[in-house]
Formats: sequence, C-alpha cells, structure tokens
Amino acid sequence: QVQLGETGGGLVQAGDSVRLSCTVSGQTVFIDTMGWFRQSPGSPGKEREFVSVITWRGSSDTEYADSVKGRFTISRDNAKTTLYLQMNSLRPEDTGVYYCAASRFNIGFLRPRYKDEHFHHWGQGTLVTVSS
Repeated sequence: QVQLGETGGGLVQAGDSVRLSCTVSGQTVFIDTMGWFRQSPGSPGKEREFVSVITWRGSSDTEYADSVKGRFTISRDNAKTTLYLQMNSLRPEDTGVYYCAASRFNIGFLRPRYKDEHFHHWGQGTLVTVSS
C-alpha cells in the first residue's frame, strides 16, 4: 500500500502564494506518476479536477492544467518522499480541496486527460480557500 498525506492548505487572499506538501510512504516502488487534483467545495460528487502531474521515476516530466499553467509549479524531493505544489498568484476560483494522488501508470498512458480514475492512491485532501 501507499500512504499519502497533504499539508499546507489554509485561508489566503487573492494574489497570495501557498505551497502544498504531500508525504509519500509505503510501497512506493509501484508509483510511476504523482499528481495533484482539486475539488470545489460545492461539487463533492463531481470528478476531481486535474491540476498537475510529475513523473516519479527518472526525469521530472511535468504537465499542468491550462487554468494553472504559469502560476503553479509541481516538484518532488530527490529522496522521492515528498511531492510539492507551489501555487502563486492565487485566484478565488482556485478555492477547493487539493488532493495528491499516485498512479501506477506512466505519464504517457495518462495523457492527455489525466482522469482521477487512473490514480490508485489518494491523500485525505487539504482545503485551500482564496478570498477576493
């Protein structure tokens, strides 16, 4: 099993920056891709929205949703125990519960839509609220 735990959420103002962290432990040898998804507070039954992904082994290939490109940066530490999401120039529409997720599929298979159903392990989520 893989255990994921997010930290770093909170209440911020539009234009602020926040860094989310996700600790990764357990049988990480099976992880090929890590990602961040989010879910708006008013849509608990809807599919989680893709935010960003990064390859977990080898080169750090990354992908971003158009809505966050140029503002968010995904990264990992060299020991592959922590995943990060640096969020800059935050907007009220960025408000939501942010989840980190691990997939056994490689980034090539996951392209282009990065569906949440293709990720096998999930953290409990951390709430980011951006006020205007």
